[in-house]
Amino acid sequence: MTDETTNQPGAAATVTLREITKETLSDFLRLKVGDNQQNFVANNAVSVAQAHFEPKAWFRGIYADETPVGFVMLFDDADKSEYYLWRFMIDQRYQGRGYGWHALLRLVEYVKTRPDAVELLVSYVPGDGSPGEFYHKFGFVDTGEEDDGELVSKLRLA
Repeated sequence: MTDETTNQPGAAATVTLREITKETLSDFLRLKVGDNQQNFVANNAVSVAQAHFEPKAWFRGIYADETPVGFVMLFDDADKSEYYLWRFMIDQRYQGRGYGWHALLRLVEYVKTRPDAVELLVSYVPGDGSPGEFYHKFGFVDTGEEDDGELVSKLRLA
């Protein structure tokens, strides 16, 4: 539901994950995280480029109603039943509205449809502005493992 005074999606907006097309790509390339978050996630241009060279990448634009608000990318290896949240970002203008939470719920719904999916993994760089607290509130638990300086967490799906 759009806020008529600002023409922005409101708190009751429906969050969906949709394919990014050549018509919508520029909308997602303009999305940015805050300055204090730049070191925690690659920009969307890098992510889309990487996705096009990785056959196991699954990526979608995050919408609140009809407004592009973020980006999500999954490493989706159905052959090994490994599912890894590779990229996740909500534009700085749309953070704190619950869109990230609902987008992650949609992603978990998708992963649960994948062969033998029992967990979703994610890694994050610790520090001020890190998404670690968000993932923990969602239910991810640190595994004690590190991957290239990032802490690994998992979410049980069963």
